[in-house]
Amino acid sequence: MSQNMQQDQRPRHGRSARKVLAGLGAAAALIALTACTDTGTDGSSGGRKTGHSSGADKGASKDAKKDAKKKTGGARKAALGGDGDFQVGSDLKPGLYRTTGNTDGMCYWERAKDSSGEADSIIANDNVTGTSYVEVKASDKIFKSTGCKDWEAVDPKAAGTPATAMKGDGGMYKVGTDIAPGTYRSTGNSDDQCYWERAKDAEHGIDSIAANDNASGSAVVTITAKDAYFKTAGCKDWKKS
Repeated sequence: MSQNMQQDQRPRHGRSARKVLAGLGAAAALIALTACTDTGTDGSSGGRKTGHSSGADKGASKDAKKDAKKKTGGARKAALGGDGDFQVGSDLKPGLYRTTGNTDGMCYWERAKDSSGEADSIIANDNVTGTSYVEVKASDKIFKSTGCKDWEAVDPKAAGTPATAMKGDGGMYKVGTDIAPGTYRSTGNSDDQCYWERAKDAEHGIDSIAANDNASGSAVVTITAKDAYFKTAGCKDWKKS
């Protein structure tokens, strides 16, 4: 059963020991994706560099870059490291960012309205296993990241190759890019340790949540094309039914 939107939307799976919630709080969750790697030709011939490449080589290189960007949902090179406090506007630009490959919930991030370090300054935060997307707003002052893999800037309009299955502890999947809309099932969950969430955006506020639940046994969720993201933590793997 989905949680009432006026109630505390935090997961009950106990994985967010480091989380500090301010104001309305932040929804916990998590997701997994690969980093972008671009390949191209080096223009070599007979073991010697020729100093130029043919038009065909250039075209192939451009196509390879486009394919790589498409497969990884528009991720670019690392925009900032996984540890540190970053000032929005000077250290990083507002926009959509993603970190992947995190393990054991040791990645913690935080959007803050000032640099006081106090709980009241927190706009949203999360502990991450797998992948997380975060929308950093122009009104944010500080973005904090601790124990995370590097963050990449992501083109929100980039196409992807949506899958029809996902890891139950994968974190956060972008609907239509990482995961296809549809009805998914996860079975064999125990003790309400499986948390899932349909999200409207990557701001991670209470208003971002379309629906969520902690599940035991079988969990069935219909992810719609209008959903922006799907979060999953502590669940068995999901398959489209």
